[in-house]
Amino acid sequence: MKKILVTGVLGFIGYHLVEKLLKEGFEIVGIDNINSYYDVRLKFSKLPLLGINNKNIWENIIYVSETRSNFKFAKTDITDRYQIENLFASENFDIVVNFAAQAGVQYSLVNPHTYIENNITGFNNILDSCKKFNIEHFIYASSSSVYGDRETVPFKESDNVDNPVSLYAATKKSNELMAFVYSHLYNLQTTGLRFFTVYGPWGRPDMAPDIFVTKIMNGEKINVFNKGDMERDFTFVDDIVEGLSKVINSGHKMYNYRVYNLGNSKPVNLLDFISEIEKTLSKEAQIEYLPARLGDVRRTYADVSLFVKDFNYKPGTNLSEGIKRLVDWKLNTKF
Repeated sequence: MKKILVTGVLGFIGYHLVEKLLKEGFEIVGIDNINSYYDVRLKFSKLPLLGINNKNIWENIIYVSETRSNFKFAKTDITDRYQIENLFASENFDIVVNFAAQAGVQYSLVNPHTYIENNITGFNNILDSCKKFNIEHFIYASSSSVYGDRETVPFKESDNVDNPVSLYAATKKSNELMAFVYSHLYNLQTTGLRFFTVYGPWGRPDMAPDIFVTKIMNGEKINVFNKGDMERDFTFVDDIVEGLSKVINSGHKMYNYRVYNLGNSKPVNLLDFISEIEKTLSKEAQIEYLPARLGDVRRTYADVSLFVKDFNYKPGTNLSEGIKRLVDWKLNTKF
């Protein structure tokens, strides 16, 4: 079975993907820098679930799982080119999946330098090591944010993406361009996936789905921007992971360079999303309506027909089921 490097392994999507890949029998090395963008306890709590029970995690040391014979972990930062190249040289990966990045639109407005460091320099370190060490397939997370604040829907991969409205979005478009160059010059197979508003258990606490569930549960006020006139193509994490698994298991080189939308293709009004949470919790939300924020977009809507054609994929989790599973997780954890 192939050996896969997953960066950002303790993040939201990275963790879910690794759980699936381990069950499928892949040999996995996961890395994460465990930064403090949000509560580090959320990341540390995943390590024992993966069989890493060390009380002290030292940087750039590879820890072998006590319970998963096909998993290893290292606290490594993708911005450290020397350590990344050492890791590639010692582990002989077949496939690399990159989720390590500085996330969040709003944070990019106040701390732009970390986005350049992580999402451009760090991404290039991974990309260049894929070239140097002859990686079969490089798969990376892009974002629906590359489409900017557009009215024409649904969003198609062929649409112009020259007008990002946040630095975060600009770095994700840059990743796609950088991947194209490496595919073109060095024959490196790259696949970028533009994710659309992913939600579910272990979700990022800075994202609206997690914030809404937590605050409604606790009887706290939630802020709703643009007076609720927003739509998001909310996509349950299991559907994202299923799509990723299909790309990883495709087994043949369909294209040297490709970018796909990966979403639910069923946009939901933000107030309807909140209403579904209220129904699931049997509790009314306290809402404060606020103007639109700088960097936000009014709607997202994925056309996934290209991904469906190439990978015979269809998202299978409806909104009520997805929210129920998110709420059940929140009710049974401390996060």
